[in-house]
Amino acid sequence: MRKLVFIDDDPIDHFLMKHILRGKDYFDITTYTIYGSLVLDYIEEHKFEPEKLPDLIFVDLNMPQFSGWDFLKRMEQMQHEISKDIPVFVISSSLRPADKATSSKYPFVHDFISKPVNGEEIDRIIRAQKVTGS
Repeated sequence: MRKLVFIDDDPIDHFLMKHILRGKDYFDITTYTIYGSLVLDYIEEHKFEPEKLPDLIFVDLNMPQFSGWDFLKRMEQMQHEISKDIPVFVISSSLRPADKATSSKYPFVHDFISKPVNGEEIDRIIRAQKVTGS
């Protein structure tokens, strides 16, 4: 079972991602949330059950209360305990090269995607991650 988690505080970005993924069989379960901390709590709770963990995470950097930066820092602290490599893709409207450079320092971050996301970019990422197919 293939699982995607999309973390963003903007409902428009949730809508866009749902639209991009509509009709595609990339994932069996897609979770859309604004609560990155809850995603990390879930990962920590199931860190020894790889079948329950997401196969891919997209996370926005700039969110109130618990930012994408907070998510990346906590994920880094947990990384050595998780029984599965979970690729994380940063999605951001930031045009600052420093944000891209800083996010790339996290070994589990595979790419930095500028908003708005587009279908071709998402298709490329998913194919490269070999998540497709049952």
